Formats: sequence, C-alpha cells, structure tokens
Amino acid sequence: MYKLTNPYDGKLVSEHQYLTDIQSTQRIGVSQETFARWSVLPLKERLKFIKTLIFVLTKQQQFLAETCTLEMGKPIKQSISEVKKCGLLCQYYLDNAENFLNTKQIDTDADESFVTYEPLGVILGVMPWNFPYWQVFRFAIPAILAGNTVVVKHASNVAGSAKLIEQIFLEAGFPEGVYQNMLIAGDQVENLINNPIIKAVSLTGSEKAGAAVASAAARQIKKAVLELGGSNALIVCKDANLDDVIPIAVNARMQNAGQSCIAAKRFLVHQSLFDEFIARLKEAVQELKVGDPMLKDTDMGPLARIDLAEDVEKQVNRSVAMGAKIVTGGKRKDAFYEPTVLIDVTTDMPVFNEEVFGPAVPVMPFDTFEEAVTLSNKTSFGLGVTVFTKDILGVKKKIHLFEEGAVFINAMVKSDPALPFGGIKRSGYGRELAENGIKEFVNVKTVYIK
Repeated sequence: MYKLTNPYDGKLVSEHQYLTDIQSTQRIGVSQETFARWSVLPLKERLKFIKTLIFVLTKQQQFLAETCTLEMGKPIKQSISEVKKCGLLCQYYLDNAENFLNTKQIDTDADESFVTYEPLGVILGVMPWNFPYWQVFRFAIPAILAGNTVVVKHASNVAGSAKLIEQIFLEAGFPEGVYQNMLIAGDQVENLINNPIIKAVSLTGSEKAGAAVASAAARQIKKAVLELGGSNALIVCKDANLDDVIPIAVNARMQNAGQSCIAAKRFLVHQSLFDEFIARLKEAVQELKVGDPMLKDTDMGPLARIDLAEDVEKQVNRSVAMGAKIVTGGKRKDAFYEPTVLIDVTTDMPVFNEEVFGPAVPVMPFDTFEEAVTLSNKTSFGLGVTVFTKDILGVKKKIHLFEEGAVFINAMVKSDPALPFGGIKRSGYGRELAENGIKEFVNVKTVYIK
C-alpha cells in the first residue's frame, strides 16, 4: 500500500496498492483476448464508442477535474480545460479517423497496388502526472481507433485519476480489455515490455525514463514512441508588440506551475526591448494569484510534490551562486515555489542548460536574429520554439534554422489534435496526434497484385 497526499495542504487523498507481476500478466492476457475481437470490428463500430465516451467525459468533467487537482495541485480551471480538451481530441478523431485509415491506392507497374493500415496488438503506454488525462487520451484514442488495445502504466501520484480513466472507458461501453489501467511500480515496467503480448510502447516522461523504456523495447525489437522533456525558447524580436507578448509569455511559462514539457523555459528578448520587457513581465508575474488550486480564481497552485519544488529551488540557487539575479520570486514553502524571473543569466547556468520543471524563467538579451537562433538551439532538447514578430514572412524563411519539432509564430507552443506533436534530439522521437499519431502503431502493409 502507498498513500497519496494533497500537495496543497499535505492531507491524505487516497491509498493504493500496486498490482503483482502475476496480476499484470493476467490483465495483459485479457487485453490480448479482447484485441482478437476489437481489431476486426469495423472502424464505424469503434467510432460509436467514441461518441459515448465524449458524453461520459462531459458528464464526469467536474469530478475528473477535482480528482486531478487534489492529486497534483493543478488549478481547477486548468483541470477542467484539460478534460474538455480530451473531448475535443475524441471529436477530432471521430471526424477524421476513417479518412486517415482508409486503404490507399498507389499507382505502380502492378495491376493493383495499395497500402493498408492494420493494428499491431496490445500497446503499452507509460504516462506522466502533469497532464494526467490529456497525455493518456492523446496516446490511447488513436491507438484504440486503429484497432489496438492498450494498457497504461500511469504515474503513481495520480493513481486516482488513472483509475477514473479506465472507469469512464467502461462506462462508455468499451469492451473490457480495450483500455486497462496497470497500477504498477516503475521497476515493473520492463517486465511488461518483455512480455511477448506487448507489441509496442509509447512513453511521455523524463529523459531518464525514456532512455530506460527505449532500451528495453529495443532489446525486444519493439517500436517505441518517446515524448520527453523540452527547454523551449520564447523569442521576442525587436518589432514585437509587448501588449500581445506579455500575457502569452506568462501563460507559456507559469501554466500548471511551469510543469509542462512544452512550457517556454527560456525567454530571449531583443536588447532594445529588454528593460521594458523585464519590467512588464515582473509586474504580470507578481499579479498571478497563487494559492488553493480548488478556487476558481487561482492562477497557480503548488507543484505536484515537495521534492519537485526543491529541485527547482536548487536549480535557481545554483544559478544565483554563478551570478544570476532574481528579479522577482525565488522562495519556496513546502510544495509551493514562487513565480520567478531571473536575469544576468549565462548559458552554463542550470536555469539555461537544464530543463527547469517549475515556475522559474531566465531572460536573456540578444542583438541579432541569428544570435537568438543560436541561443535557442543551444540545448540538448528540441521540442518547440515560439517567435514573436511582425515580420512573419521573414521568419518563415528561417524556420529551417531551428532544431525543433515545432515552430510557433506569435503564439505559445501547444498540442493540437490536428497537428503532429513530438520533438527531436533528446526530446524524443515519433509523433502523437493528427494523422501521424494514428499511424504510429499500425502495420503499414504493402499489397502488390500482378
């Protein structure tokens, strides 16, 4: 048994017990048995379950959101938005899955040649706590619609949210085994990957976890999709309108207490705007309401655990010891860490060259766009970048310079059901969402008839 406590007040939320390896193997067997039936069900029939799932999500929205907030401290308004986004994803695939998975006719020298997209089998998802519903849905929905069944090892500190996901799939009428929650410890994951029933694995999480899962999958010659960390730059060019930039920049860094792989973690501002930007950013950050995440007007709650807040504190303190200056924030109390802005930052400081998974952001000046690109690329990650400018045509011509999975112009980096999502370098490989995502876990089968 292990206990979950509310990061806001330290009170007990729930108690849980991990499955044994034998129980896990039994559940995987159920998923395999269900796959035999689910995979041959016409896509139109699978889509009917998605319609019901959207209804259940809407009905359970408040309860799902409250469970998430209690377990990991996300402000309730953000938790509600997360649940709603899951419904939008379901609707997107409801509208587009048939077109994505249709047999594709190909002109060759054959009398007939075409490509079909067939499910692989039981797919393992290893999911994180920071968006406990959205991360799961963007993996599970396309995989299931493609005809696979899925088992999910969710983060232990959102075990209640994890159980609810399985419950809403069952409430929506999905056959038992299409979606199963696997409440196991991290050191049990490799056993699942080694199970011959598991055909592939998708992980969203830390670089360390990704390396471990990818290595285990590679030893079994199984496909893996990895969505790992990021250290996104937010670039403010000299022609940018700060009235537009500041609110987006604050949200891009401080949403979910900064606990997001695609958060803007490094602000790069043209020298001519730097002083004004800092003054306005400081004012906007100080206006954020930090406190009880269950209150509707709270902008930022605690981090998900005390140790996570301690990690951010250490990264900031080490950077200050190296010469960085705190403009605002910099203090921790239990799992709360103040929204923090730093200047006089160099590229060798932890707040620049490490992923800071919390509400602290370094701000650095630059003189030329080429310098900004160099600073942006000076990281082992490659998930996304934001550029604020009026010269959209000029920046479009230079998109290829960014070593990123995504470039957003005049908007914060975000995931959208209609756009492929993923990174390069140490941010991982493979893509989620859109047509790319639904085809990650299929057998792309070539058929040639003479």
